[in-house]
Amino acid sequence: MKEKKIAIASQNTKIIPIQWDATFFFERAVRSMDRYHYDKALKYFRRAAEYEPENPVNHCNMAGILSEMGNYEESNRILNSIVSELDPEMTECHFYMANNYANMENYEAAEESLIRYLEEDPDGQFLEEAEEMMELLHFELERPTKLAFIKAREGFFEHDRARSMLEEGKFVEAVRLLESIVEKNGEFMAARNNLALAYYYMGMFEKAMVTIQQVLELEPGNLHALCNLAIFYQQAGDKEHLKPLVELLCKTVPFHQEHVFKLATTMGILGEHGEAYRHFTRLLKDNALKSDPCLYHYAAVAACNIGRYEEARRLWHQVSKLDSESHVPGYYLEQLELMENGLNAAPTSYHYHLPFEEQFKLWEKRSEALPDHMKRDPLVRSSFFWALRHGDRHTKLQVIQALGMIADNEVKDALRDFILEPQEDDYLKRIAIFVLRSIGVHESLRAVLEGKETVIEHSRMPSRLPIWEDKWQSVLEAALARMNKHYDLVQQHDLLTLWIEFLSRIYPNVPKLGKVEGWAAALEYLTAKMHRREISYHEVSQRYGTSIATVSKCAKRIDEICGIKEKMRMVLPGQNLR
Repeated sequence: MKEKKIAIASQNTKIIPIQWDATFFFERAVRSMDRYHYDKALKYFRRAAEYEPENPVNHCNMAGILSEMGNYEESNRILNSIVSELDPEMTECHFYMANNYANMENYEAAEESLIRYLEEDPDGQFLEEAEEMMELLHFELERPTKLAFIKAREGFFEHDRARSMLEEGKFVEAVRLLESIVEKNGEFMAARNNLALAYYYMGMFEKAMVTIQQVLELEPGNLHALCNLAIFYQQAGDKEHLKPLVELLCKTVPFHQEHVFKLATTMGILGEHGEAYRHFTRLLKDNALKSDPCLYHYAAVAACNIGRYEEARRLWHQVSKLDSESHVPGYYLEQLELMENGLNAAPTSYHYHLPFEEQFKLWEKRSEALPDHMKRDPLVRSSFFWALRHGDRHTKLQVIQALGMIADNEVKDALRDFILEPQEDDYLKRIAIFVLRSIGVHESLRAVLEGKETVIEHSRMPSRLPIWEDKWQSVLEAALARMNKHYDLVQQHDLLTLWIEFLSRIYPNVPKLGKVEGWAAALEYLTAKMHRREISYHEVSQRYGTSIATVSKCAKRIDEICGIKEKMRMVLPGQNLR
């Protein structure tokens, strides 16, 4: 339709041209709406749509007026034509239709349109209103709304899931999910911060540092990122950059509870215990937090570090009341006695669990696997993953055994990565391979051993032997089956190593293995002796259902080839192997 022009004469006889276009009628319609002249507004919106029939906004305005006038069916007809013919991306039309259907008391149709809006709309312009309508529909339909996901909150839902993974210690899974969230939405600062923490928990320090720097480039004042950066600087020993950052954090007084807690724990980790104590006591004044044993523990550690021992004692006693089954308060109350007498230093860790060494002492007393709550504890798990990358040789050996008791997919991934690290000790990698096999990883494994990458097939042991006979495997399985709950994984691995060493040295003249149980019993007997465990030929022959003479004969043959007796004399003077 062509634009029409009309000339109006003023008192000064000047001609003012007026363009009758879509904008003209739109402005007239808005003016009529402001005066509640809906009939006129509808007429003007219709004219605007006639001038610009391809513009969905004009049609949407017309549908809005019809809805205000109570003509819900006609309004929905127009709204439906917009999303089906003019602009399918104008997803707010589904929300408008849901409102119309609700006003018509057609709640099933309202639910259908509302779900379509929530599942297709990326911006969430009417998200709060839609959630209110969901509550109404829940009430009217007497059932929950059949909603699969909310597109506008897609990243938020995924982020919540990733946070739950971090809380459960599933760091590898959390990293994968957080990386995908950040890739889709680079401005999602919370996801970036948590990704940096996930890297840090896994011991991937360089990646953690790069990620946190990216957050601060996008948002220089982000408190979570500043706190994380300070911890990373401390871990790296970068005092030059740490000092001004600590000074800035000491001057910071956050308002939100979440920020207060983040700052408090950070100051504690940085050794600013006075600041940490100040923030933790602020949090303890909040009635909603007075049932949290962790918070009392954090405040107690801070109090201890600034010499407020009586206050620390009172706080740890409160922890005992709130969490009576925990070993943590009892351990620290015992340590407090030593601190007061100058026999021990104040605790350096704010984590609500026992120190790493104490945990192992408890676990070593257990004949079964780790308790489930320990397997899921993110702090315990992060300490394991960190120690696997940064601990000394003895600690790594303990960690590999502990991971074998957890035995979930995260552990398998971590151990697979570990055996590929060129700088790691070959013995530790062989232990890790043994643990992977023992927890059900049967596929081929890539590993770097003796400086070369190799593939270890399931059907073969990690050895230089050109073949691996079924009979040899049967001896091994017979021994490991009986040792399973009586020997730790390192001892079981040493039995495997001893058997491979014997076969490798004597090959190809391997003796005929008559009775499998005799050789298996001999291997257990020698392994027990190497680890200074009490054992006799009589005891082991009974458990394996073979004779003392057979066990003795097999043990002596293995010793002749491998020199066990001589090695033990050198390493353990006075040890008698008979």
